[in-house]
Amino acid sequence: MTTRISREQLAARIAADIPEGSFVNLGIGAPTLVADHLPAGREIILHTENGLLGMGPAPEADRIDPDLINAGKQPVTALPGAAYFHHADSFAMMRGGHLDVCVLGAFQVSQDGDLANWSTGVPGAIPAVGGAMDLAIGAKSVYVMTDLLAKDGSSKLVAACTYPLTGVGCVARVYTDHAVFDVEGGRFLVREVFGDNTVETLAELTGLDLGVTEAATTPASEGT
Repeated sequence: MTTRISREQLAARIAADIPEGSFVNLGIGAPTLVADHLPAGREIILHTENGLLGMGPAPEADRIDPDLINAGKQPVTALPGAAYFHHADSFAMMRGGHLDVCVLGAFQVSQDGDLANWSTGVPGAIPAVGGAMDLAIGAKSVYVMTDLLAKDGSSKLVAACTYPLTGVGCVARVYTDHAVFDVEGGRFLVREVFGDNTVETLAELTGLDLGVTEAATTPASEGT
């Protein structure tokens, strides 16, 4: 029984939803994979918070430029017409509402759209929020890319976050390895399911009362 898709497949699924002409920031970690799956011919301009607009996909191993990296210190490419600028200018773009979409990872997302993605409170964990808070409140649409379940089997979709918040009521959609969820009206709405998942099995995994978005085009639309 297949209930999950790979991160590469999930990255491709997210890339397909990013509209033509969008200015987009991809968060550190799994979201950076989206850059390698953007549809050919669609103009999508990628922004990195360390000062690059016009980022391209990851380079081939023999074409790596050690001076050209993203915010996660991964080697990247620059497309024709790319621009470089000061770190402060980059954050002004983020805070000023100039990004159409950002894709972030998460530890938890609440059914009210609250995001917790920078700390679990574990000693030795990441010491600061970095640019995630600026992206969460500054981007016009915030998408989350994450596994549905944490390593201990608990759901990352929750009624209320228990980890320190990155942003309040900021998440519009959550892309997981089991399904895609919209966040509307204080509830997660199933938009698309992967593999053999159903609204009922997803409700069991998350422990939440799930709805179905009107835009659902999968068997999930036959649920509640």
